Amino acid sequence: MKTVYEFSVKDRKGSAVSLKEYANEVLLIVNTATKCGFTPQYEELEKLYEKFHSQGFEILDFPCNQFGQQAPGTDESIHSFCKLTYGTEFPRFKKIKVNGDDADELFKFLKEQKGFAGWDESHPLYPILDKMLSEADPDYKEKADIKWNFTKFLVNKKGQVVARFEPTEPISNIAQQIEELL
Repeated sequence: MKTVYEFSVKDRKGSAVSLKEYANEVLLIVNTATKCGFTPQYEELEKLYEKFHSQGFEILDFPCNQFGQQAPGTDESIHSFCKLTYGTEFPRFKKIKVNGDDADELFKFLKEQKGFAGWDESHPLYPILDKMLSEADPDYKEKADIKWNFTKFLVNKKGQVVARFEPTEPISNIAQQIEELL
């Protein structure tokens, strides 16, 4: 069975990083943006990181500018913003694409493993996202594509993708699943 450990990604300076470096850790892989309605999730993600990092948990942050051009700037300016604004300490990688023919291979794999998980319809941004995405593609819910910034994939210690969380998913639900895997 294929795992995330078979992939290499580029750190924000452009150097290759094998995901084998994260073997035996629980991972939360996230596509992010600095100018998005979900950007304040960085604060909650950092709290998760601080709570679970010493137990073998890692967050891998992949900025992505594909959704509303909400991750402008260079890899370094994005990193500086996250450190200064939200105090993030988890690893941040080079800006990537998560959908389309030129999507990053890791994200192609993640989407193959776990398709669209559905929205938390009680979230205040749900009606806006659903309307916008439905107008662009009435069948969007049937496709595995990443729908928006802050989609998260949970990976167990064996490198297998075990869950996908859409950006409307409460972080408390994610924390519970992380705890179970640790």
